[in-house]
Order: sequence, then structure tokens, then C-alpha cells
Amino acid sequence: MHGESLAHMIRRLRTAKRWSQQRLAVEICRAVGVPVDSLTRGDIYRYEKGKRTPRDWLPALALALGVPLEEFEAALATQSVAPQTVDDFLPEGEPLAPLRTKQGGRLGMGDVEGLAGRIHGLRLAGDVLAGGDLIGPALRELRSAVKLYREGSHTEEIGNALLSQIGELAQIAGFIAADAGRRDEAQRIYQLGLSAAKQADAETLVGNLAGSLAYMWSNNGEAAKAVQLATAGLADGAPPKARALTLDRLAWAHTQAHEPQPAMRALAQAREALDQSDGEESPPYLYWVSHDELTVMESRVYTELHKPLRAVPILQKVLSRYDVTRTRELALYSSWLAIAYADANEPEESAATAARVISMSGDIASERITDRIQTVVERLQEFAEVPEVREVLEAVA
Repeated sequence: MHGESLAHMIRRLRTAKRWSQQRLAVEICRAVGVPVDSLTRGDIYRYEKGKRTPRDWLPALALALGVPLEEFEAALATQSVAPQTVDDFLPEGEPLAPLRTKQGGRLGMGDVEGLAGRIHGLRLAGDVLAGGDLIGPALRELRSAVKLYREGSHTEEIGNALLSQIGELAQIAGFIAADAGRRDEAQRIYQLGLSAAKQADAETLVGNLAGSLAYMWSNNGEAAKAVQLATAGLADGAPPKARALTLDRLAWAHTQAHEPQPAMRALAQAREALDQSDGEESPPYLYWVSHDELTVMESRVYTELHKPLRAVPILQKVLSRYDVTRTRELALYSSWLAIAYADANEPEESAATAARVISMSGDIASERITDRIQTVVERLQEFAEVPEVREVLEAVA
């Protein structure tokens, strides 16, 4: 299948054989004559999610699935090639083209300010509510804003102001859609926002949207493409806080692409940029960007790189003072602490943290939390004989 990702190809071929992920792991090991526990179901899960690339296992995968190795190598090669500019990530056509015949009345700055107020309210709601709770209102607001721009009569100045607001709205609506597990829709929303921001010449907003889409791709097995987009979204003239956020997301993309040195370099640059933000004016939508948020990302990078001795103390310190009303983020960040404890061979602490994550997440309609709980449970399987761990696993089961 032309253009098919390696992750999708593995899943398609496995399901065609009606094999479970565990069966595929066993067949791969048998194909090259290594112990059958050399590869686990969790490894296959990560390959199919794109969270890890099976470079060393490609020949064995080809043997097990009966596919020429060249097909896997071709999929891997296309996966690592990505465009270099934000324009290359935009869809064809222009969904924001104003209608030739205006159906609405003359729009003014009051309309722009009213839209901005509603967007800010949605953004604040997104701090404490999950994507599943907000997706309906977010999509209705976005459709209404696009209709307002396309059908209303306005000057170029008002039109650009509306486009900027649509870009901001698309950023939060895209985040909400991704959190609700509607990733294809989130991508379309982010791309709509990028189109609007570019038409409005809002360079800083373009960078923010590019970083947001790159962050989603990083978490969805498209890390190589995410690195390219986040890099393309970096603007030298952006305010320090905006640049710090894009660099933060670039660090995460490098981490998911298994590029530790570039990840650490981007983290250092993000912290340097944030240190320069004191007294500098930043867009209001960056109100949440802080040293604590950068520190959380730093600890998550350390966790993904299996450096628990660095990750654990950082996470403990930040989470101890984290805003308890932001339950979703508290649960998400705590899940990395559970993984770090497991990597540090502290299964009891890992189990206790996992239990808190599960307890906090009970009523949160967030696909990201569901995925994180699955990841934590898989990591705990190694310690299934530890009573505290067994209790958590049985509760989840």
C-alpha cells in the first residue's frame, strides 16, 4: 500500500493472519531462533502505535509475516522523510475563502472581541475538563467562527483579526479533539488553524499551532514528522515564551523519535528562552507556560529515556505543588512517575502511584489518560508477583 506507515503495515499484516500481538511476538522470535520471551506483546503494541521503531527486528518481522524485507524498509524510509516548511503540512484547497456574496452584516471589532472572550472561556474550561466533555461545544464554536468570517462583510483589518481568533480557537479545539481520542479530526482542525494563522500573518500563532500538531503526532507514532513540523514552526522573532513552548514540544518529538541528544538540547534551549521571558509581552493564550510545565516535560523526557534517578525527584517535587483542580494533567504526569518508579525497581511505589492515577481518572473522558493507564499497567506486568502490584492489576482487570 503506497505511503503506508510501518506501524500500520505491521498491524494490517498481523490482523490479516488473525494473530494476537502475543502470537506475533512469539512467531518473530521463532523466525530467528531466539528465546520466545525476547520480544513481548507490549513491544508489538508499541510498534503498531508507532511509539517505537523495530529497526533491529525488521528482518525477523519480514520472515514471520512472510513479506519481503524491502517492503518494510520502504515503509521505514518514507516514515522518516518529511516536509521542511509549515506550508507542506497544510491540506489542499482553502476552507477559509470568504464567500463571493456576503450573507451577513458588517462586522466590527466588537465581533472580534466577543469571539475572543468565548475562546478564552473555552480555553479555561479545557484546563479542568476533559476532551470528551468539551468536544461538542468546541466544534460548534469553531463552525460558528468560520461561518462568521466567510459570510460576514468586513474590512481587511477585521478579517485578519477574525482569522487570528479562528487560529486560536482551532488550537484549543484541536487539543480538545485529540484529548477525546478523535485524532483525525484534531489534525484537520489544527490544519485549519494553521491556514487561518498564515493568512493573518500571525507568525507566533503559526508556531503554536505547528507545535500543538507536532505534539499530537509525537504521541501517535509519527515522531519523525513531528520533529520536522516543530522545527518548521520555530520562529526567531517569536516572543521568548512562545519559542520556549515550541522548543518544549520539539524536545518531546525528538524523545519519541529516540533522539536523546537533540531532545536534551531542545530542552536546554526552551529553558533558556523561558528565562528571557521576564518582562517580555506574550500572547494571552500562553498564560499556562511556566518553569514548572517545562520541568514536567524534562522529567517525562528522562522517564522515556529510562533515567529514573533523574526523573523521580523532579516529578515528586513538581507534583507536590501542582494545581489539584487540574485533575487530568495531574493524573497524566503522575503516570510518568509510576513508570519511573518501575524503572527504578521500586514496584511498590509504582503500584501506589498507579492506583492514584486510576482513582483520579475514573470520571475523566480523556483518551490520553486511557492510553497512559494501559502503558502503566503493561509496565507493571513485570512485577506481577509483588502483592501491591498484583492488587492494582487485579483491580484494573
